[in-house]
Amino acid sequence: MASPVTDPHRTDHDALREVADRVLWLSTAMIHHANRVRPNPTGLKVGGHQASSASMVSIMTSLWFRHLRPQDRVSVKPHASPVLHAINHLLGRLDASYLPRLREFGGLQSYPSRTKDPDPVDYSTGSVGIGATAPVWGAIARRCVDGGTGRQYSLIGDAELDEGAVWEAVLDPVTAELGELVWIVDLNRQSLDRVVPHIAAGKLQGMFTAAGWQVITLKYGQRLEELLDRPGGVHLRARIDAMSNPEYQRLLRCDAAELRRRLPGGGPDSGAVADFLTAVDDAELVEAFGNLGGHDLGALDEAFAAIDDTRPTVLFAYTVKGHGLPTRGHPQNHSSLLNDEQMRELAEALGTDLDDPWRPLPAGSAAHELCTAAARRLHRPEPPQARPPAVPADFGRTPTGTATTQAALGRVLLDLTRQAPDVAQRVVTVSPDVSSTTNLGAWVNKVGVWSPVERTNWFADDGETILHWQEHPTGRHIELGIAEVNLAGLLGELGATWSRWGRPLLPIGVVYDPFVERALEPWSYGIYAGGQSILVGTPSGVSLAPEGGAHQSIKTPSIGLEQPGCTSYEPAFAIDTEWTLLAALSRLGRPDGGSAYLRLSTRPVDQGLAAVPDDAAARERRRRQVVAGGYPLRRVERPAVAIAAMGGVVPEALAAAARLDQLGVPADVICVTSPDLLHRAVRARQGRETAESWILDQLFPAHRAAPLVTVLDGHPHALSFLATINQVRTTALGVTSFGQSGSLDDVYRHHGLDTDTIIRAALDLTA
Repeated sequence: MASPVTDPHRTDHDALREVADRVLWLSTAMIHHANRVRPNPTGLKVGGHQASSASMVSIMTSLWFRHLRPQDRVSVKPHASPVLHAINHLLGRLDASYLPRLREFGGLQSYPSRTKDPDPVDYSTGSVGIGATAPVWGAIARRCVDGGTGRQYSLIGDAELDEGAVWEAVLDPVTAELGELVWIVDLNRQSLDRVVPHIAAGKLQGMFTAAGWQVITLKYGQRLEELLDRPGGVHLRARIDAMSNPEYQRLLRCDAAELRRRLPGGGPDSGAVADFLTAVDDAELVEAFGNLGGHDLGALDEAFAAIDDTRPTVLFAYTVKGHGLPTRGHPQNHSSLLNDEQMRELAEALGTDLDDPWRPLPAGSAAHELCTAAARRLHRPEPPQARPPAVPADFGRTPTGTATTQAALGRVLLDLTRQAPDVAQRVVTVSPDVSSTTNLGAWVNKVGVWSPVERTNWFADDGETILHWQEHPTGRHIELGIAEVNLAGLLGELGATWSRWGRPLLPIGVVYDPFVERALEPWSYGIYAGGQSILVGTPSGVSLAPEGGAHQSIKTPSIGLEQPGCTSYEPAFAIDTEWTLLAALSRLGRPDGGSAYLRLSTRPVDQGLAAVPDDAAARERRRRQVVAGGYPLRRVERPAVAIAAMGGVVPEALAAAARLDQLGVPADVICVTSPDLLHRAVRARQGRETAESWILDQLFPAHRAAPLVTVLDGHPHALSFLATINQVRTTALGVTSFGQSGSLDDVYRHHGLDTDTIIRAALDLTA
């Protein structure tokens, strides 16, 4: 299906070539100015990628000025960010004052950023592989908002296909059903250090084909194709097709005489190739040999026109790294910079001026008119910002009996459908094939499973089926394959719909907590790009005792504390889970919002230990404390020691305090729900962060200062900072080694999380 703005029969590309020349100049000049013109008193390398940008100029110029539509979105490979800024400038979206400010504080970012760049950026990139796959998840998010589509382009460097995240996304079953995906691979055969000798394009094409993608290969440009189609050209085609990447790159840097000497090679057809070349003049030979499809505007038109919008498409566009620059094809051109003399020669060749690098295209020129028309065509009205519905703070129920915080997650989601259906309607849950084992079954039965098309549930009439897998385009649970990277990428895009489309979703991703680390990069990058979501890690810690070390998380409490743009919680009781989850939901989908991470447990806990106040005012005070980071769970008249405990080990802390009291060592117990928020409060008290610090006075008032034992099912340093609040002696208990299989008592004893260890630590501090 052809793009609505494509005319594949058009042959007049003069204006488009002029625009491409200006894009090449501006992107090269931005990097030159940042490194060789702008004052740099520290001498620190500024960097930039002139060659990597140059290889994308033709593709991006053709896309933006000929084929892109307002409903389309593009993820630009990180090192081509100057090209994006140059295009935005020519479209009137970026003032010229920013062009000299690449990689300057407050200026243009090193890599495209939705949240930090002053001009429009559809997808933040920079972390190789993550930005490339973001449009896959953006396509799903777009459909979840209102069923809309629009092409989602990814402009990818060929070396980026080395990243596992790319193939995890390609192989997810849902990807093959997203027809709006178009990946364009900048096949320049180079990485940072070298010409890659074995980029097997055929193998890559076969992998995409096997995954159900349309594969388009744009190898040779129209000039080279015309040359190869002449009588005898078949021998030259075979010679070029057979040569290695490094040899081809070397020949790109040869003049005509050297090409004639080297090009025939030493094979059986070398004489036929040499004879064929005698009929080709020098200028035509040099120009045609470097005429790869990714730089040929006519060939690019034909490729874009051939895209089939019923399935994902990958376009392999052969290019030359540094195309149009003196450094073209050189194996070490990745970070190389043109000198002043080379820049002046380039300016002359491209019809501009190094002394006036940012001068506009002449008003009224064909190139200027083309830019003006493209700007009108691509104009996107700012979407009206819909505020998410108000989330209730408290359902008013007090859990009883024995329960786990993991089970409380499913209960809260189900309660939302009853008590706040407008909120539940915005919630989208995501899991990597762990819905039933993380207590999402009732929610899934209620809201259905998202699918691009409605599917028959062949087990609907099976009386023994408990989890009803009803798949349809309006389902609000998304089940991906077992790939946490995909889950985190989708969370980021679902969480960005409030700013991208003006329609906030409230995404919640559920993953086994030990595998949060596997998802950490795309999760963090999604937050950086403005995606607001809730990540639930469950079950967590060595409390999952029988599973053994591979399924027992240790570092994740620290990750939650350290992740920017995110509030982390580890509740001990079901009511704490309800309150923290509702608070986290209330912060999603808004300009002043943020993400959250909840670390939950499968440890059954007596809910009576929470001692939730019956009085309405006292209950609300407790809720505010829970959401702010913690609450006093046990107070004595004159504490000799305090125990700050978090999550599943709170029962051990309470038992230890009771026994210490019998030993004449009265102990307070503070239930920590968020070391993250308490750490921010400490920094706020020091004047180093903008946050509320009142919670510190309620948990650790100075007049009750006492030696402190901290304990959690995770690395002990996550709570050790609490001793700095009142500068008291402290012992931090937690997990510092890989877990063991066993009973809960045995495993807690092994790691020093048991009641006896807490008592001994308290006695040591008070001796």
